[in-house]
Amino acid sequence: MKVAISSLSPREDSLISKIKKILDDENIDSEIIKRSDKTSTSNVDIVITAGGDRAILDYSHYDKEFSVPVLGIYESDSTGFLGQIDISDLKKSIGRIKKGDYEIDNVCRLSVNVDGKEVEPVLNDVSLFPRKSATLMEYILKINGNDLWHDNSDGVIISTPIGSTAYCMSAGGPMVLQRSQVFVIVPVNSMDNTRRPLIVPNTDKLEIEEILSRYLCEVILDGTSRVKITDKLQCNKHEFPARLITLNNNYSATRIIEKKVKYAEDLLRMPPSAKLILKTLEYEGAMTQKDLINKTMLPERTIRLSLSHLLNRGYVKKKISLRDARQKIYELKI
Repeated sequence: MKVAISSLSPREDSLISKIKKILDDENIDSEIIKRSDKTSTSNVDIVITAGGDRAILDYSHYDKEFSVPVLGIYESDSTGFLGQIDISDLKKSIGRIKKGDYEIDNVCRLSVNVDGKEVEPVLNDVSLFPRKSATLMEYILKINGNDLWHDNSDGVIISTPIGSTAYCMSAGGPMVLQRSQVFVIVPVNSMDNTRRPLIVPNTDKLEIEEILSRYLCEVILDGTSRVKITDKLQCNKHEFPARLITLNNNYSATRIIEKKVKYAEDLLRMPPSAKLILKTLEYEGAMTQKDLINKTMLPERTIRLSLSHLLNRGYVKKKISLRDARQKIYELKI
């Protein structure tokens, strides 16, 4: 058996080293793959991603064909919604992994074309917004070549079922079970009250055209990669789904939704500054307190109090920077 360990972010070097050691101790042949190497995974049996949801989303962008199933491993009891097992449980799961005693979920992805050029596939969502926030954007939505609506809003989100409980849900979209064969379209703060979240079959071809705004608009892929757009966004079902390994018997679409609902209820009670920090860490990854101040432009005292609130609630974890022991790094723990 051969395993590839995905190392797409230097922030997870410590976790990757732990995974590598456990696999070596169990005499499992393994190699570390990096985005810069463009290493083929055709000769491995499974890929392990280190670091929770963001690692899986990043790997989904990296591997277009997704031919090898992926197992997500994280470092805390509640990190993320896609990761399967904690690093502390990896050793006792090795036997099942060796025997192939697991299920593989084929999770729908979105193929994205911006101004006639194909970009990275997305697992959660693709969103379209003006670069400057609080700025209206005008656009026409087409389904299978037919005009559906002409809208004026802050932006629009197109989501897969697995992404329906992420940014899409925060913007007022419905929660959709993971294996539903649909896409969700959510206009964000539309000026027309009839523009409601829309569920369409995932066999439909979605297009957003005639995009107008005072500022440059961007397509945002899974909350991270940004692509400038001037003319047209096209989305449809990607020919290669994400293949996610299921080891945990408690891992299910309903469990994920239950966890997301609890998270959403807690969000309602959080101060706005704490919500902003959570969203910033979700999109940008682990950051120092100074990074958060620069990114959010919140006062230092507000950042400090909000981080304390999030640490106490268990939504953020703190660790020492390997590059500078005087610095503390904060990252999501959900």
